[in-house]
Amino acid sequence: MLKHLVERLNIVQVTHKSPVLGFSVGLVLGLFLLGCEPKAHEPQASRAVDTSLCNFKSGPCTKTVADVDLELTISPWQTPSEQPLQLSITTSQPLSNIKVKVQGRDMFMGIIPVKLNQIDENLHQGNLIYGSCSGDYMVWSAIVSYEIDGVEKFTSFDFLADNPG
Repeated sequence: MLKHLVERLNIVQVTHKSPVLGFSVGLVLGLFLLGCEPKAHEPQASRAVDTSLCNFKSGPCTKTVADVDLELTISPWQTPSEQPLQLSITTSQPLSNIKVKVQGRDMFMGIIPVKLNQIDENLHQGNLIYGSCSGDYMVWSAIVSYEIDGVEKFTSFDFLADNPG
């Protein structure tokens, strides 16, 4: 198609012998050539492992808030985008009003509430699906809230979506 366009512009320029038209043709061709230059693909340096992120391959992610141990597990451990995930919260003691919401840590991707089902007095589970990010590195935060002795407490668990391992 570009070859056909160049031929037609050349015919018009030769027929009309206009210096302005010749400059215009040169400018258009120059822009096409600039737009068609291949980008230099530099190899990406491998990312440093962020040890603050949960690694569900190694096991549950643990936090302690107000003398309560909370463990978050997500399966599958790779936490793939746009696929069903099962989230589990295990607590060291019975808690009331446990809630979980998931949101992007560094990029707003909406707030996703997770409906939890109480399996036993220390285990709650729920299902989750989140969208994919256009970048290749998306960190999500699972924000857990609960009440103990009538006081609401919070903590968050950060994890990498589409974790390669």
